[in-house]
Amino acid sequence: MAFDYDLIVIGGGSGGLACAQRAADYGARTLVIEGGRLGGTCVNVGCVPKKIMWNAGQIGHVLEAAPAYGFDVTVGRHDWQRLKAARDAYIERLNAIYGRNLERRGVELLRGWARLVSPQSVLVGDREISARTLVLATGGRPLIPQLPGATLGISSDGFFELPNRPERVCIVGAGYVAAELAGIFSALGTHTTVVLRQECLLRQFDRLLGESLLTIMRDDGIEVVTHAVPGALNRHAAGTLELHLTDGRKLGPFDSLIWAVGRAPTSVELGLDALGVRLDAFGHVLTDPYQQTSVENLYAIGDVTQHAGLTPVAIAAGRRLSDRLFGGQTERRLDYENIATVVFSHPPIGTVGISEQDARALYGDAVKVYTSSFVPMYHAFTRRKPHAHMKLVTLGEEQKIIGIHVIGEGADEMMQGFAVALRMGATKRDFDDTVAIHPTSAEELVTMR
Repeated sequence: MAFDYDLIVIGGGSGGLACAQRAADYGARTLVIEGGRLGGTCVNVGCVPKKIMWNAGQIGHVLEAAPAYGFDVTVGRHDWQRLKAARDAYIERLNAIYGRNLERRGVELLRGWARLVSPQSVLVGDREISARTLVLATGGRPLIPQLPGATLGISSDGFFELPNRPERVCIVGAGYVAAELAGIFSALGTHTTVVLRQECLLRQFDRLLGESLLTIMRDDGIEVVTHAVPGALNRHAAGTLELHLTDGRKLGPFDSLIWAVGRAPTSVELGLDALGVRLDAFGHVLTDPYQQTSVENLYAIGDVTQHAGLTPVAIAAGRRLSDRLFGGQTERRLDYENIATVVFSHPPIGTVGISEQDARALYGDAVKVYTSSFVPMYHAFTRRKPHAHMKLVTLGEEQKIIGIHVIGEGADEMMQGFAVALRMGATKRDFDDTVAIHPTSAEELVTMR
């Protein structure tokens, strides 16, 4: 059978583009199908614009600390519109760069939305196109709860569309998106309320991290409402919002409410049911370790799958898939164990490996934990005194390090190098034998007792 292409990638996000470009480097005839902006969630409404906003929050904290270091600083009102315009222009430049990169590698781009006709053909509009191999890289989308008035709020996507900084904002959620947006708003001067169904943030991480961040957020003036289950969202005549909880409590007024209650894979509109593609209960496309779905010739990468929803994970999986399919590397695949990640809260969190609670559930008394808590030297002079917290989780007599967890200034940058050490099987003795860099926060990880 003659195919139009060797590879069709459905989705022009980070993972899909990486997969397509690597395949083209091997000489594969490749097509990317994308109806939205190139770069997907990460570039347009995720990692990149979020980091810009986080940087703004960091600068806000620096300006607050400047007088303690001898600077005579007068800070005016933050110009949200100016920052938004610069950020949006930067994202548009990135969109164009992605397009040029596809052209340079000879990857064709078809604008539109694809629906699968078979495991080796798709329909875009009224055009049917075939390929020897199809890859699903359609990503995910933020959820809006099914509650009365819920659409009066916005999602994390809507955060990037806000024309002005709200004076009072409510963020509903306990995950990394909620933690990040709360820190940004608070650092830029918005009165921020975080609503939690339970009593802790970041429950999927080591408990130390969520508990420590919650303390820091409260110290920074963020209002945290716990054991709060949203029931309805109402708008007053004045335009402000009020959140009704199922226990009768009412929160507000707010100028804006952001739902940060999770993300769902973009899999419903693809026609997967008709092909018998296996999905989990949340709609994620299930794959084996080689990104193979339950249907031959059909693969999936990134947030549409059940694997870690992180941009570098999608990129790595996409490149390795093309290495295997078109580069002759028959065993090439991504190892999903021990993937480092960062939460860009204020301060940031860096983590890799297993949490203490999960380690103890698996290995019991064979687990030994080392911790450190301190005020970083930077804050010796500042009004804010956020504590940094660090934890090493070790296993067995040799004390192999199986988890590293840090919250504090610089955690985002230091974790990359320590993740390499963990993946290489470093032990506590290896850390002990490493000469510390002083004075830094990172030195605490190699001086714990």
